[in-house]
Amino acid sequence: MNVRVRRVYDPAEPDDGTRVLVDRLWPRGLSKDAARVDAWPKALTPSTELRRWFHAGEGSFGEFRDRYEAELATEEAAGLLDRLRASVRSGPVTLLTAAKEPERSHAAVLAGLLRDG
Repeated sequence: MNVRVRRVYDPAEPDDGTRVLVDRLWPRGLSKDAARVDAWPKALTPSTELRRWFHAGEGSFGEFRDRYEAELATEEAAGLLDRLRASVRSGPVTLLTAAKEPERSHAAVLAGLLRDG
């Protein structure tokens, strides 16, 4: 499956496919035109409480991943996740985040779930 994670501040590339913003908040200093976002499913993003907990440094990335995956199991998020999986089956999908370390972010967790099917 063709899923990749990129920073939303990086320029769009022709092979990005469907560009999905997976942050709850709109990235600072970025216009909607410049972002070239095709979808913004906020219910797939970590809750405000979980995001604050993780950024406060109160737990490990592994614990964050477990808590985030539990949030993704809710009915609304699970439905959106299934739709995103269908998008991945039909072409490339790029998950966009403003995180400074996308490989240690919720976007990486989400990409892993999409790749696992």
